[in-house]
Amino acid sequence: MDAAVSTVGLRKTYRHRGRRQVAVERLDLTVPAGGVHGFLGPNGSGKTTTIRMLLGLIRPDSGQAWIFGQRVPDDLPAVIDRVGAIVESPKFFPAFTGRQNLRLLADVIGTQRVRIDEVLEATHLRERADDGYAGYSLGMKQRLAIAATLLKDPDLLIFDEPTNGLDPAGIREIRDTMRALGDRGKTVLVSSHILAEVEQIADTVSIIGRGELLAEGRVADLLGAGTQFRVGVASPDRAAEVLRERGLPTEADGAFLRVTTDDGELICRTLAAHDLFVHQLTPLRPDLEATFLRLTSTSGLDAGQSAGVPAGAGLDDTTGGAP
Repeated sequence: MDAAVSTVGLRKTYRHRGRRQVAVERLDLTVPAGGVHGFLGPNGSGKTTTIRMLLGLIRPDSGQAWIFGQRVPDDLPAVIDRVGAIVESPKFFPAFTGRQNLRLLADVIGTQRVRIDEVLEATHLRERADDGYAGYSLGMKQRLAIAATLLKDPDLLIFDEPTNGLDPAGIREIRDTMRALGDRGKTVLVSSHILAEVEQIADTVSIIGRGELLAEGRVADLLGAGTQFRVGVASPDRAAEVLRERGLPTEADGAFLRVTTDDGELICRTLAAHDLFVHQLTPLRPDLEATFLRLTSTSGLDAGQSAGVPAGAGLDDTTGGAP
């Protein structure tokens, strides 16, 4: 599978109070071309630092990074027109309408104005395009920022915590926009701590902790098929005894049983041999949040723990913004 973004051994440190602190350490990252890729990690784990290195805003201490096969930052000019990003607070003229802001930006970057209606349509802002920017909700401002990144029709879009501060309706709007872009063949790299949202839209994910890669791959593969089943049977107490005798850890789950195994067929065969017949067998898959917490706790981090890099050093404390 072709990679839109890849890194090998990427490392970045900051000097704080006379000593070096590691923000990103030996990071090997692969973002497949096409679809939505979630970039997950606790606060301070190095997500924003990584994004800034990919965009050439800061230089790594060591390691290499590529975007569409071009080395960053040396060859970034060769692919910069294929990249759109939101890494800082939106910067638009509050007295202008949404359309006027986009028109100004289109003129600056040399994009034909016909693109304006197209990007407004893509971000569901066409009906509010002629309203003043100052009256936009935070979600609308974020969608206008996305519209601005789409003006040059990039192949790769990088969003750093694009739903920070949004209400549920705003989160859904941004989520639907990102998913639609992925479905159109764009590559969307989104860093986020809202795991349930990422699970709904991401095709693949990378999870980091203390600047190091903990897991990477397709969401379905990382979650796995599950190692537990919820079992419905007419005589749950008797069924629990039979399953335990077979060596299958079993516990009550309301009117059901929860059985720890990855072999649903074994459950059915074991019970049927004792004239106990299953009327419900549901695999219980771990969600992305459970996987995230397991991986980060294994690395010595919880979901809210910082890696100790100084504030203001370009780590994961920024909200979304304009390109």
